[in-house]
Amino acid sequence: MASQAFYLIVSIIVLLSAIVVSGSGSVGINYGRVANNLPSPEKVVELLKSQGINKVKLYDTDATVLTALADSGITVVVALPNELLSSTAADQSFADNWVEANITKFYPKTKIEAIAVGNEVFVDPANTTKYLVPAMKNIHASLVKSKLDSAIKISSPIAFSALKTSYPSSAGSFKPELIEPVIKPMLDFLKQTGSYLMVNAYPFFAYTANSDQISLDYALFKENPGVVDSGNGLKYSSLFEAQIDAVFAAMSAIQYDDVKMVVTETGWPSMGDQDEKGASESNAASYNGNLVRKVLTGNGTPLRPQDPLNVYLFALFNENQKPGPTSERNYGLFYPNEQKVYTIPLTKEEAKTGESTPVNTNTSLAPVAGEVSKAKVGQTWCVANEKADEKKLQAALDYACGEGEADCSPIQLGATCYNPNTLEAHASYAFNSYYQKNTRATGTCEFGGAAYVVTQRPTYGNCEFPTGH
Repeated sequence: MASQAFYLIVSIIVLLSAIVVSGSGSVGINYGRVANNLPSPEKVVELLKSQGINKVKLYDTDATVLTALADSGITVVVALPNELLSSTAADQSFADNWVEANITKFYPKTKIEAIAVGNEVFVDPANTTKYLVPAMKNIHASLVKSKLDSAIKISSPIAFSALKTSYPSSAGSFKPELIEPVIKPMLDFLKQTGSYLMVNAYPFFAYTANSDQISLDYALFKENPGVVDSGNGLKYSSLFEAQIDAVFAAMSAIQYDDVKMVVTETGWPSMGDQDEKGASESNAASYNGNLVRKVLTGNGTPLRPQDPLNVYLFALFNENQKPGPTSERNYGLFYPNEQKVYTIPLTKEEAKTGESTPVNTNTSLAPVAGEVSKAKVGQTWCVANEKADEKKLQAALDYACGEGEADCSPIQLGATCYNPNTLEAHASYAFNSYYQKNTRATGTCEFGGAAYVVTQRPTYGNCEFPTGH
């Protein structure tokens, strides 16, 4: 009897432990590098550790980055880019060599936990979809040879646009032309290898395209009446959860109920073009902050309440060389100088505070030295990158005040903005003058990586930076 009672107690403890674990997900971050003004990988690793971020996703297998991540305790998702899919699919030896050069060379010192084979392949203009599953299988075969197949998972991030129907969530379905050629074979592979589906989901896109029909509070995880799914009666309090459950429903519709999911990209831009409704610093802080709280302190989705949510925020930095609308260059949680664009919780301890997600107005976190005043929506300024090489800064300053025809008279000796008499302060004033003079056009605040855009007005002493007209 005593023995039975003991085992009963142990079973209850195990069950309770499982329940606790199931209610807590994980938050990682995407470390993109489409920019010419970012800190060194070593500095980035220090930043990640200082913020309590222990999961990172990359878009390649850059050796300097993987070396910097060695012995850091940070788990890493690496990527095989789309342009290598055809070669990987066609030639097992190519896959073997790639794994040898990019995985086994760094593992286990660098804690690689997964390989993203391609990224949003179904929307790749190079039409690489037919190579995807064969490439995944060849990379897996290479991992088997290296005895790493149990330690490193293989998957491929799909865009939310792979769904034909996403509303209501219960009616979620994949595009018919994708199901037999690639979706089913990929899900079969994920089941056979014990892996999971990678999904990129951006409620921002749905909101900005349908802001007349979708509540902003619903998109930002704020208090709202919720939306009841007419198909199954489940109530949704956020667009994100509705999107995730639409993908689960799409898998169920083709009899794949047991495949797990990780959200490999989600985020909200802190700035956008005039037609990108909802792109703002405060909304980005609300979306990302409330999502982190949901993931780290809540359960799963209404359809899968016991499945923890595991997400990777997009992105670590604002990336100044990304093409496309302004929003594409403003998804970062951090500026290139490692200062926060806004403040959100990133760890479970921070998430438990229950505080709102404030826009960063703390002067100690300002993107440049000096005081910061709150910007009006849509206003931006250009400042010097304090981590840029001094020669680069001087050359860019000379160009702005010379050929660039910036108004540099206020930074001359005795003028209103001469003090503080530092290269960074003078360069910031000149860069901003050039930027505003050129109507804040894309590319006018780069100066070869010596400058970047901020959304809070910088001031140095009594010198307040002007805006455009």
